Amino acid sequence: MRAYLVLVTMPNKKSAKKLAKAILKKKLCACVSIQNRLTSFFYWDNKLNKQKESLLLIKTTKKAFKPLKKRIKSLHPYDVPEIIALKISKAHEPYLSWIRQTVKKES
Repeated sequence: MRAYLVLVTMPNKKSAKKLAKAILKKKLCACVSIQNRLTSFFYWDNKLNKQKESLLLIKTTKKAFKPLKKRIKSLHPYDVPEIIALKISKAHEPYLSWIRQTVKKES
């Protein structure tokens, strides 16, 4: 079973923690690391924007990605949330094993 690293930005620390707890509670991931105080620059409505955000680094499995994405979309305050899944091609095998054992099997 493949493991994924999913990147999601949130508007602030409070919303990032709330999302992290919600997806962990459902066992849609094994771990969420939060990086606060990022500055994102992006185009939205044909305007260059700058916003402080928090970045979630979510460790999950390929099988859990679809329900994880659905849950993120249902809780996310943005119209178009950033949800990027990166396949983990190489990692410490005991860590990958822990991810696979932790994520809900019936996702």
